[in-house]
Amino acid sequence: MIIANFGTGGKFAEKTHTIDPPLSIGEHHEPHSTFVVYDVRPCTLWPVDKLLINSSQPQQNRRLSTTRIPLMPEGMPQDYSPDAAPALWQACLDELSQELPEQQFNTWIKPLVAQINEAQDKLTLFVANRFKMDWIRAQYAQKLAQILEQLQGQAVQIELALTPRETPVRTARPAHTPLSPSSPEGLDMPEEPPSQAFRSRLNPALTFDTLVEGSANRMARAAAMHVAGSPGHLYNPLFIYGGVGLGKTHLMHAIGNKLLADRPEAKVLYIHAEQFVSDVVKAYQRKTFDEFKHHYHSLDLLLIDDVQFFANKDRTQEEFFNAFEALLAKKSHIVMTSDTYPKGLTDIHERLVSRFDSGLTVAIEPPELEMRVAILINKAISEGSGMPEEVAFFVAKNVRSNVRELEGALRKILAYSRFNQKEISIQLARDALRDLLSIQNRQISVENIQKTVADYYKIKVADMYSKKRPASIARPRQIAMYLAKELTQKSLPEIGELFGGRDHTTVLHAVRKIAGERQQLTELNQQLHVLEQTLKG
Repeated sequence: MIIANFGTGGKFAEKTHTIDPPLSIGEHHEPHSTFVVYDVRPCTLWPVDKLLINSSQPQQNRRLSTTRIPLMPEGMPQDYSPDAAPALWQACLDELSQELPEQQFNTWIKPLVAQINEAQDKLTLFVANRFKMDWIRAQYAQKLAQILEQLQGQAVQIELALTPRETPVRTARPAHTPLSPSSPEGLDMPEEPPSQAFRSRLNPALTFDTLVEGSANRMARAAAMHVAGSPGHLYNPLFIYGGVGLGKTHLMHAIGNKLLADRPEAKVLYIHAEQFVSDVVKAYQRKTFDEFKHHYHSLDLLLIDDVQFFANKDRTQEEFFNAFEALLAKKSHIVMTSDTYPKGLTDIHERLVSRFDSGLTVAIEPPELEMRVAILINKAISEGSGMPEEVAFFVAKNVRSNVRELEGALRKILAYSRFNQKEISIQLARDALRDLLSIQNRQISVENIQKTVADYYKIKVADMYSKKRPASIARPRQIAMYLAKELTQKSLPEIGELFGGRDHTTVLHAVRKIAGERQQLTELNQQLHVLEQTLKG
């Protein structure tokens, strides 16, 4: 076995030693050098970033070492099974799916393949490429370690590893063969696999058929179906906005999947705004803007999620403006999503905002009760289980904010039912969601609503109880009354008493007025959604 030690600057540093088996890993603890271990027989190499996370003392967390480990000639350890996800990792996925935005979870966490050792104290996560490995280590390692420790009851060592390539690397040169930085054959460093001719990055499970339709998303769904059936014509660009977890990303994937089903040769790309920013940075560093422009300007359909992340990124905004103009000129279609309507975006160039607003802008609202029930029942069926209607109504009444929270609640109920081998019932749902229900009951009070609404509309909390009636005060007061009725169990007289001793008919008038206007005024609905999300934490 041959060990080559590489120092800083990419230069080969001296030592070549022969080591007797069974040594298989070269450890080196100088800060800027790494041992690379070679076996004389052909094998696959994969880089591993070893992290030992102590979630109770995050300041002590550190990257211990980076090693390159030779695998078996078959490419994977003998006990590795890609079809058998460890139960610990599956439980961790369930937790993360509830805590992270859907696009982040689907982009970074869901594709990971896990392998756990027999002692259940070391988890190896296989990552597609170096970029994803670095991003996951920087953004999610601490969160992963905390959840794993909570689930396991002890610290779990996490390793991040590049997924082995299908073709084996060349055998390392014999010890007497000179190596130099100019001879890449001397060291077969694992590289990111070459990209396919074109990857759409679409999730095939997210289609129009799997999207539950209701009044909250009917207009957006109709516009999306029109775009998928006739891209490049009406509604270009299509700008979809709404709060988190309402189905914006699902609609975008549905558009792309429908177009590819009709026109398999079409160039369709789904991408998150953060990835576009990353691509601009890489093109700038590598001076590959010609390739960057060819990639984006040649698309037939560009689906870009969360464009609010372009804020304060001038070079990115300039490149997106150029791509936007090029795609419209060639009759390609652009679909974007954001958490607010175009005019509400901050720190985005005015010329971009005007382009965003030049096509069709549609909102996705929080789902109404019946739609939430339908989502729960359909999702339960897709999970291979059934949910009684009365249980679905119980969950829907208590989880109101967005679709993602609904799906998270459903997963908890299904898991609780399986683990305890009990039929799904209202009592079982109440037990499974007791933490969620207790948090909601503890946090949302009329006083909390009054303070949150007063802060949002920049008035004094005392104005909520006063007899003042100017519109700048009366309007927020009515909104607070509406939210108090929607989010608490207080009766109308009790709410009236907490608003300065007002009559219950005054409260009823405010609730009906705001509920009616919410259906008509997009801006009011957006404000109410923000307030609801804030109150629910």
